[in-house]
Amino acid sequence: MVEPRVIPRAEHPISRRNIDPDALKVLYRLRQFDYIAYLVGGSVRDLLIGRRPKDFDIGTSAHPHQIKKLFRNCWIIGRRFRLAHVRFGTKIIEVATFRRHVASPEEPAPGAAGPASAAGEGASAASATAPAAEAQPDRYLHRDNVFGTPEEDAFRRDFTINALFYDIDTFSVIDYVGGLEDLHAGLVRSIGDPDVRFQEDPVRMMRAVALAARLDFTIDADSLRALERHRHAIARSSPARLLEEYYKILRGGAAERTFRELAHLGLLEPVSAELHVGAESLRQSLAALDAYRQRFETAPDTLTNPVLLGSLLAPMGLLPGAPEGDRRRALPRLGQLPLARRDVERLRQMLGLQRRLRDLSANPRAQRALVHRSAFRDALTWLEIHGNAPDLVEHWSALAAAISSPAAAESAAVEPGRRRRRRRRRRRPIQATPGN
Repeated sequence: MVEPRVIPRAEHPISRRNIDPDALKVLYRLRQFDYIAYLVGGSVRDLLIGRRPKDFDIGTSAHPHQIKKLFRNCWIIGRRFRLAHVRFGTKIIEVATFRRHVASPEEPAPGAAGPASAAGEGASAASATAPAAEAQPDRYLHRDNVFGTPEEDAFRRDFTINALFYDIDTFSVIDYVGGLEDLHAGLVRSIGDPDVRFQEDPVRMMRAVALAARLDFTIDADSLRALERHRHAIARSSPARLLEEYYKILRGGAAERTFRELAHLGLLEPVSAELHVGAESLRQSLAALDAYRQRFETAPDTLTNPVLLGSLLAPMGLLPGAPEGDRRRALPRLGQLPLARRDVERLRQMLGLQRRLRDLSANPRAQRALVHRSAFRDALTWLEIHGNAPDLVEHWSALAAAISSPAAAESAAVEPGRRRRRRRRRRRPIQATPGN
């Protein structure tokens, strides 16, 4: 049992005014029914350092089916990790039951030989005293869905600065793992043995680099050495998870620095060697993307997957114009990561519209027709980020706004009462022929 450090309201800057009102509704309702409910994770971290959180996640002692009974607008999702999503319009408040750390079922008992780990180079610190010929256990975490206490939940999280809780009852911050000290020191530190934690979930290595780049923090020495030892384990992760992590990085506002550090530490080479090699054009593309993202408090919905994907593929020349019949080439891969066909197709459409967006000599009717194209919004975002043509962006934005205005919509609408009914053709009478 670890005695947590509790920071009272007078000694921290978090105010309920800065917490999403819908997240507060969820917290208060859970407390109303005598469940423990804390604001958890990155939202607490960001509020403590004066940043606007992108999500407000909640940890609770209520089990998923108990959460669902309290909220009619709740859906249970996930297999390995059951979560409750409470929806408020298009917004989702994620509510997770407190969990405890579970070792992989494949991991052998202490002292027993296990299957060789594909986690990468070097032995873990926990097994440094094992005989050299003994194979390392497979520590990959295959299940993580065992409920626990707030303390156990804090110790199963990835980094200390992501394991802070905010108690809505006492307005205090609760710290079990020393996250407050690391937050003040600007350190990204793994909870527990980083050799073990990175082998359990290799994506944590990528998250450590992304978190340090986004917050301008430093990865602590032990975690950094473990990352260098186990960097090849990243290839064992699900390609879908890795691609989603790429998209999160691209939406984070520090993509250029993050991908530069990922390449430097060798985390790109096992799954996307093209990005590991890198190029000056890629760095410029990501810097332009970061400049656009930093204009907003949170990631705007204009940063769609095709726009983000193009920021990686286009500067590297990785998007071939494949013929329609060649489906293998029509769906390119980013290293070992297969890309969604719909995103690739929208990206091609988006890039194909760039020439027409730069041609203002087209007649007004053709320009209005272009605005109605399904890929127009993504194409305009691409032009704004990478086109270096603010005058063109202003022109097309104004035209799109004029077309979508209520007055324009009203003038274009057809009044139901004024529709002309089609006249029925009168049938000519059949004339009898002589002799009949």
